[in-house]
Amino acid sequence: MSTAPDTPDTPATQRTGRWLPSWLSWLARLWPQTLSGRIAAILVIGMLAAQAMTGTIWWEMRRSQLLDVPLRLVAARSADTLALLQASPPEQRAALLAQWQGSRYQLHLVDAPDGTQTSPYPEAQTLMAQVVRERLGQPVPLQLQQLALLGERSTDGHRSPVLLADKPEAHVRLLLQLQDGPWLQIDAQEGEIGQPVQPLQALADYVLRVYLLRSLVIVAVALVAVRLAMRPLQRLAAAAEALGRNLHSPPIDARGPREVQQAAQAFNAMQQKINEGLAERTRFLAAVSHDLRSPITRLRLRAEMLEPDALRAKFRKDLEEMEHMVASTLDTLTGAHASGPRQTMDIHALVHGVAQDMHESSGLPVPVSGQALQPYTGYAQSLRRGLQNLVENALRYAGDAQLHVDDDGQQLRIHVRDHGPGIPAAQMARVLEPFYRMEHSRNADSGGVGLGLSIAQTVAQAHGGELLLRAADGGGLEAVLVLPRGDAAAMNDSSSYT
Repeated sequence: MSTAPDTPDTPATQRTGRWLPSWLSWLARLWPQTLSGRIAAILVIGMLAAQAMTGTIWWEMRRSQLLDVPLRLVAARSADTLALLQASPPEQRAALLAQWQGSRYQLHLVDAPDGTQTSPYPEAQTLMAQVVRERLGQPVPLQLQQLALLGERSTDGHRSPVLLADKPEAHVRLLLQLQDGPWLQIDAQEGEIGQPVQPLQALADYVLRVYLLRSLVIVAVALVAVRLAMRPLQRLAAAAEALGRNLHSPPIDARGPREVQQAAQAFNAMQQKINEGLAERTRFLAAVSHDLRSPITRLRLRAEMLEPDALRAKFRKDLEEMEHMVASTLDTLTGAHASGPRQTMDIHALVHGVAQDMHESSGLPVPVSGQALQPYTGYAQSLRRGLQNLVENALRYAGDAQLHVDDDGQQLRIHVRDHGPGIPAAQMARVLEPFYRMEHSRNADSGGVGLGLSIAQTVAQAHGGELLLRAADGGGLEAVLVLPRGDAAAMNDSSSYT
């Protein structure tokens, strides 16, 4: 079974979803898509992970604090019991132990424990040995065999969890050696005295102050810091977008971190090389065009002296086609290139002027409908040429053309509609390529040069817009010249012009 290869447009969740479990794929969808969000998330996750490790230390410290007082009490009481037993005759010790027994304090004399056995609670054993030594004035062999921290027992006999207990109890099994050899085993249950201790409340306070407040502070600081750090990259992205709309946009401000400065300098150098290459290409084609027009003019003069008239007419037609191709090629590279400052133009007058010119040159009516809400700021000569090419294309292939102006204050759209055969959907994108013609006879009368739609698209892109081609309702083709306005807020004036 084969799988389709990943493409740059494939979402990350789709690429990772093939091998990640479903729950991880769900988490991947929550991952921030912006660099700022990802850096902030990484900082917070790292802080929480580090704090979780610190939390284990807190719990061990808290457990030690909860055990400190009960262990000291058990050790002190055990030392007193041991002192009394050592002062009593051996034959009376059993009776004394029975007398001192209780539900929370049980005493037994046992054989010697395994001398090689080490206590699993070395710190607690050290603490209790210190208390016994201070109590008796001398060290006593001591071994802590069992130690547990449990919640207090309720009336029904069940013990509450340690985190919910007001006074957790220490359950201890301790062995102390008497001077004459026997070992005293003490099983004691001792709770902490003083104010009730509520570990759950302490834990909640710890989580609230350490985790929540720190997370909020880190998120706030990270967002501000990342926003400041990302600002040069945002300027770089805005400059790249501006360059895509206009190759003559101002160079990027090369301020910021060293990496951003290097990227901005490389970007500016690239822009300069592109502009120099385009300028050189324009100069070359202008020179070629000029050089070609001179021999074409001489050939036209000589053709006028040819006989018979039919041959002279064929020469004249071929020369006119050659001159049209040269002019169209030059228009593609220079005429449609928008440069210089933008001008405010009357769209109503521009559209009606193009319709009138095409009617006079073709003899076919070109009706106009709709109107713009505001004057448009753009490149008048370039926009006129692009619109003229669209109308000329419609008249050549369909024999009719209709113009409609649509303006919503955000975008200005000029529709060119015809009722011809239209363009197949598979060729909608290709007809925008330079020199591509659906009609392959290379006859300029039927197929043109193949630059009209390409020039119109270049014009639209020079204004930050686009050229849309779509099948018209009822047959034919509709070409829409979409021109965004530079500042939509400034265009919200309710007045219109005709």
